[in-house]
Amino acid sequence: MAANWELQGCCGHNQRIFIAAVGVSTVVILLLWRTFLLTPFKLITVFLHETSHALACKLTCGDVEGMQVHANEGGVTQTRGGIYWIILPAGYLGSSFWGMIFILASTNLLTTRIAAGCFILALVVVLFVADNWFLRWLCIGFVVFIAVVWVIQEFTSFHILKYVILFIGVMNSLFSVYDIYDDLISRRVHSSDAEKFAEICPCPCNGVGWGVIWGFISFIFLCASIYLGLVILS
Repeated sequence: MAANWELQGCCGHNQRIFIAAVGVSTVVILLLWRTFLLTPFKLITVFLHETSHALACKLTCGDVEGMQVHANEGGVTQTRGGIYWIILPAGYLGSSFWGMIFILASTNLLTTRIAAGCFILALVVVLFVADNWFLRWLCIGFVVFIAVVWVIQEFTSFHILKYVILFIGVMNSLFSVYDIYDDLISRRVHSSDAEKFAEICPCPCNGVGWGVIWGFISFIFLCASIYLGLVILS
């Protein structure tokens, strides 16, 4: 069956539920952004941000010496070697990419299970390479949380796991855009990835310029994930 790229006849029942779920997730995230209720999800987003740095380092033949996530929603990945101008933007863009993957995975029960399984596997791997106990306990907590939600889905008629995966996806997409704004515009953090990238890139863009570019790309990832999700569900 050919994909309905033009979204003719949109929107069916499943498409409306998908749009509503993305919309509700977005509103909840924005309303509760500064509250402690979102802290665990923000921390797991920081984890995926740092994981993206680590993956970019390994893919460019570098070595990852350590990775940390802190209770203040900060994180750091120590790397040696690799291609620095690929490693630096990989945090923000990688977070948006994972957000897109999670959003698309939530459109199907099988892909939801695959995404949840891969997520748990990644958490277990990081559990053994983490440099601080806070990150280790974060990994353990989310492994237990995802496992419990998965069991609930398998033994009830409520497909809660796909909504959790979608929520994590939307959270990653929004966090990337907001974090760029927070670091480069509202607080002007000169140690941000974009500021460091501006120091090594010969392009005349400064840190804010690169942040805007990365933020725009992150927003495109979010829009693409919603569009592709509607195509899959058509």
